[in-house]
Amino acid sequence: MAKKKTQKKSKKKVVRKTAKADPLLSTVRGAEHRYVGHVRLDVGQAGAARVKRMIYPPGFHWAKDMKPVTGTDLCMHAHVGFLARGEIHIEYADGCVVEHKAPQVVAIEPGHDGWVVGNEPVVLIEFDFAGDTVNRLGMPDAHRH
Repeated sequence: MAKKKTQKKSKKKVVRKTAKADPLLSTVRGAEHRYVGHVRLDVGQAGAARVKRMIYPPGFHWAKDMKPVTGTDLCMHAHVGFLARGEIHIEYADGCVVEHKAPQVVAIEPGHDGWVVGNEPVVLIEFDFAGDTVNRLGMPDAHRH
């Protein structure tokens, strides 16, 4: 009589990877957190300056989301910093168009409209001096050619 071979079933160890939080979207420790016109804003002081992490959601358009909040026709704030994720379309009153795509350093003068391009949120790390950003950073007070 032939002996039957028995096979042992080996137990495979299941290793589950836990999704790590995306550091670009995680809560910023030591910062003030708020939402303004659908934009997630985290602000921290660094000397006389502020460091801000701004997250613009897909579909964000300044004219639709911020104009009702600010009451101005265009964004009159200067934006200086590092575009860490996503793509933004900037349009100035004179018709000039500028496209910014991460990773990129940005300097956007006051007097612009802007919107998120595509289905990915835009993450902008910005440096400013509250209402004195233009003067302190030596930027023009409006877009010029």
